[in-house]
Amino acid sequence: MQPSGHPVPILIERVEYFTAADIQRDLGVARQTLWRWRKGGKIPQGRRYRDRQVVFTRQEVEAIREYSNRLEPADSTESDQLKLFKPNSPSKGLRDDN
Repeated sequence: MQPSGHPVPILIERVEYFTAADIQRDLGVARQTLWRWRKGGKIPQGRRYRDRQVVFTRQEVEAIREYSNRLEPADSTESDQLKLFKPNSPSKGLRDDN
């Protein structure tokens, strides 16, 4: 990392690449989150460098940044689940023996 806090790219055949660790620190996401997004096809897969380190181009980093900062509409099914907790809704499996 440079003193300014920005990741230092790895230069391979005149192309800049950034490590997954750099991206995680820069975006503030956990390593597991980044791997889950990759596995789910939500972000670019990157390239394996020297059979161990996964690296990403600047364009891929921007795509990852866009995905990590996305805003989506709230899921309408969440409000439907709240109906399960209303006091006047009948509960399954519970009997009133009084």
